[in-house]
Amino acid sequence: MSRLSARLLAYVALAASLAAGGCSMTARNGASPEVTGSIASAATPRTDADWRREMNVWGERYRAKPADPDAAMHYAQALRAVGQRAQAAAVLEQSAIHNPQNRAVLGAYGRALADNGNFQQALDILNRAHTPDQPDWQILSVQGAVLDQMGRHKAAQEHYASALRLKPNEPSVLSNLGLSYALSKDLPRAETTLRQAVAQRGAEPKIRQNLALVVGLQGRFDEAESIARGDLSPQEAAANVAYLRQMLAEGSDWKKHQRRGAALSSPTRS
Repeated sequence: MSRLSARLLAYVALAASLAAGGCSMTARNGASPEVTGSIASAATPRTDADWRREMNVWGERYRAKPADPDAAMHYAQALRAVGQRAQAAAVLEQSAIHNPQNRAVLGAYGRALADNGNFQQALDILNRAHTPDQPDWQILSVQGAVLDQMGRHKAAQEHYASALRLKPNEPSVLSNLGLSYALSKDLPRAETTLRQAVAQRGAEPKIRQNLALVVGLQGRFDEAESIARGDLSPQEAAANVAYLRQMLAEGSDWKKHQRRGAALSSPTRS
């Protein structure tokens, strides 16, 4: 099963619980806005072996010069990519101590804390990563995602709106906003926002899968499957929608599906 398909199934497990009238925001791979961000470029490694090579290279550089913010951020990024998130946060914590005014380091540290579920501490650090007179749209979006995971959806949506004023029609922010509306149980508005995100140049496949999810949550399963086929095989798209149908029909026992979905979850990167 592809990583994208696994992610969608993990999304479904949490979002179906949402549609039934209550959800937990503790699952990292659930239907919640992304709290990830990176210093990646078009040359970002893609395979686990690539990331492990990056981890070794940047780990050596970091150990040689632990105060070097560039080495720390690249090393932490590779650690996160191979699932060593607690160690990534520890590396960035030390870098933030060495570089207390470096906003890039603070932003990366805040994201790492959010990855580990330390939401209030993440917000405190992210607030230091930019200022009201010099706001950063990426940090605003991450702050919104953290607030969503804390259940503070209105505040999250205000942060996304601020990010969009700085970066109009940015698909990643629109996607986060759409999922935030879904978590607020405003599925029609979530769909409208996600359709806007999908229409933007550079929209990633996962955004289309978010749209498929929200369409499916409204009971339009054939349409959801058609949307999902834009990135998945017909078999994977059908399996995702079948899983969604099943959980909605069963009343969405979250704990049961959380156990089932745990094996499908994989680290998400944005």
